[in-house]
Parts: sequence; structure tokens; C-alpha cells
Amino acid sequence: MYRLTAVFGSRRGWGLLLANFSFAFAALAGVVQLLLAVSPTIGLRGIQTLSGMVALSCLWATARAVPRSTATRDFSHPDFSVVVKVGDLFTEESDRIIGFTDVFDTSVAGREIIHPRSVQGQLLQRVFNGNVTSLDTALQESLQDASILRSETEVGKPQGKRDRYPLGTVAVIGSEPYKYYCVAYSHMSNDLTARSSVDHLWQSLDSTWSAVVSHGNLDPVAVPVLGSDLARIGSLDRESLVKMIVLSFVSRSRVDLVSRRLSVVIHPKDADQVNIHEVQAFLASL
Repeated sequence: MYRLTAVFGSRRGWGLLLANFSFAFAALAGVVQLLLAVSPTIGLRGIQTLSGMVALSCLWATARAVPRSTATRDFSHPDFSVVVKVGDLFTEESDRIIGFTDVFDTSVAGREIIHPRSVQGQLLQRVFNGNVTSLDTALQESLQDASILRSETEVGKPQGKRDRYPLGTVAVIGSEPYKYYCVAYSHMSNDLTARSSVDHLWQSLDSTWSAVVSHGNLDPVAVPVLGSDLARIGSLDRESLVKMIVLSFVSRSRVDLVSRRLSVVIHPKDADQVNIHEVQAFLASL
């Protein structure tokens, strides 16, 4: 469904559709004219022939205009690539970036605040086998040398963790086969509501690329559409968030090579909210 939406739901999709239709129709018209020139008595009937040409041209145009589920571009000087794809972040053969809040909350009073279907929830279940204590221990070990911005009181924040870290703080956990860059890009209020902004996300992405430079050895890295679930940035839709992530990575890579490949992974349930035609055109413009 999302592929058809990409064709019929955008001006670029309609433009590709019409361009491919025109090409196919002109090619078929040339074939018909050639047949009539070679054999004038071939018996082609006007209305039937025209209808067939239109139908075949429509089929061809739609098949050509429907995008794949992937947009890619290879860059040079330095050499790296960007892939935007629909898929599962946790099946990517690469290190992974996971979004967190500034307190790195994982559970409160025995109640998990990580939604099981969220990226954090998938990290907890698929990497730490649902063991919150193991995840908290890994985060704490990575953050032991990080600066604490301030600590909330038990009265002010009765549930969850109370140490607040600066936005952009990155806890690097895991080792083999993959590392996980857990970046604080949103503020967790004392009532357990996560909030972020475009500025906070941009700052946090830059901090993440710095962490990848320090720990990643140019290994491939994958990132979900940050800002779309945990702390939805209301001013940007998912497609705009994808473009923002890509722009941040490309800009940083031209100054300091981050990784040989970045994969921005869109969850299948969100695929119809990202027009791959537009993303491919955006990649081509960089």
C-alpha cells in the first residue's frame, strides 16, 4: 500500500507516472506505425488498438513509477553510503543507534515505561532478554564518567531515575557482534512525559556521530526514525525526520568520516508515511 501511496500521493510520483506513460505510449505508437507501414492490411482497429495502447502504457508507467522500499546513494570524497529502507533495525548487520531520554529511564516502581513495541522495548527484549536490571547495569557502566547535569529529588520525581544528563549524552553499550549507541535526545519530565525538539535532536545527532567516530572504527551503523515515537517532534513528520537524520550524517561525514554506511531503518508500520521517491530525490540533491 505504501508504494502505491508514494506514486499517487505526491506530485513527484504523478510526474514519474506521466513521464513513463508518455514514453510507453510513444513507443507503442511507433510500433503501430511501423506495422502499418510494413503491412497496411494488418487489420488493426482504431478504438481497440488505442485502448490497448493506453492500457499497456498505464501498466508500464505504474510498474516503473512504483518505488522500491529502499533509497540509496554512494558518496565520494570521502567514500561512504546512505541507505534509507523499510525493515527491522535489529536484523541490520551493523551497530545500532537507540533513542533515550535525559534520565535514561527504563522502568519505574515495577512498571516498565518502555513500550514493548518501541525501539527501546525491542532493545530490552531482543538484546537483554527482557532483563531490565541488565540493561540498567550496562547503561550505568557506560555513563559512569559522564557529567550529571542535575539530580532530581525523590519528592520532585518520585518514580524512575533521578540523575539528569545533558541532552546529547551517549551511552555506548554492547561489544560483539554489535554496539548500541544510546543517545539522550529528549527530556523526561517528572510526570514521565518525554519531550524533544528539532534543536535537541540535531544536537543529539551530532553527539552520536562523535561517539560513532570514537568507538565505531568506520563500521556500518543503523538508526531508526528518531523523534517519531519516544518523544514525537510534532513540527516534523517521519519523512522530514528521515531527511534531517540523513542531512546531519552527510554534513558531519564531509568534515569527519563517521561510518562507511548509514542505514536509516523505517518500521514497516510507518512505511506509508515516508515517500521513497522524495527521499531518493533528497539524497540525489546532497
